Amino acid sequence: MSSDLANKAYFMLQKSFKNKNISKKLKLRLKNTTIDKMLTYASETGTQTKRDRKQLNVLERKVYRRVLGPVYDNEKENWGIVTNKEIYGMVKKPTIIETVRLNRFGLDMYREWKKTEFPKEYYI
Repeated sequence: MSSDLANKAYFMLQKSFKNKNISKKLKLRLKNTTIDKMLTYASETGTQTKRDRKQLNVLERKVYRRVLGPVYDNEKENWGIVTNKEIYGMVKKPTIIETVRLNRFGLDMYREWKKTEFPKEYYI
């Protein structure tokens, strides 16, 4: 499964994600260029079950939590883990599942376009 490869990539990049000298912006860029590409490429080729989609979402949120770090709650006056809503609010990017669906939709549209018969007047 694609999440296995992406999980390995995550653990390879974990030192970079923990490094305080690397900005969050660069860490998110690392995630987008390595882990997301692995997930989307492998997910487009096969079918996805509900369990697969859940694993992809869990992995994505795990990486975001590592990159974004803990959040200070002023009301409770302590540090806490970022919630799922806060993650997607901060990142402002579609989830990995939405990205895969959009890419698949584009691939399906291309396949349908290739099947269509064009009139001879369109040919040069």
